[in-house]
Amino acid sequence: MRIGIIGAGAMAAALGRGWAAAGHEVRIGARSADAARALAAEINGHAATVGAAIAFADAVLLAVPVSALTELLGAHGDDLAGKVVIDCTNAFLPDESAPDGVPAFVLSENAVAERIATAAPKAHVVKAFNLLAAEVWAGTDRVFDGVRLAVPICGDDATSVQKVARLAEDLALQPFTAGGLHRARYLEATSVFTVGLWFGGLDARAMLPPLSAAFAVADA
Repeated sequence: MRIGIIGAGAMAAALGRGWAAAGHEVRIGARSADAARALAAEINGHAATVGAAIAFADAVLLAVPVSALTELLGAHGDDLAGKVVIDCTNAFLPDESAPDGVPAFVLSENAVAERIATAAPKAHVVKAFNLLAAEVWAGTDRVFDGVRLAVPICGDDATSVQKVARLAEDLALQPFTAGGLHRARYLEATSVFTVGLWFGGLDARAMLPPLSAAFAVADA
């Protein structure tokens, strides 16, 4: 698959390196041409302008700060028409109400993926890869406590969701569909909550039992 990655930070590097190693053609576009060239050389990809990376791609990964999205979409929203657009962003802010010394976060925006879809209405926006830090995607560990690490995916276009699922599989991850794009806001909220727990030294995985022990009974 031809993948255009917009951004040259840690998430762009982690996912781009994995996809390039899996045999995909990767082009990096960023506001800094030097940063794009450096990352492309590092991951065995190719550098391009943002517009050229989008034009080249079948799938576009938006790996930029949320604060950069308005300018990016204003300039290139129309260019994304017909593309699979993977949104891995999170709109985190420090939680100023947290006690001193306690790391915690809140969302500065409740539905980033939906805003991207509104700004680029002809694109096929898919939310994925936002729950974990880039360092996890860059690592080699994929199985924890006997269970393969999963990637929930939200999107309205079934074909696009399937393409992103295959890209997750190419990184040795277990994809699962988590509903339409309107549910992406729950992925964003889950990320801000669990990351805050991890930063606080708490094991977010301990909140939930394995599937074999999970149950729910409807109220009578």
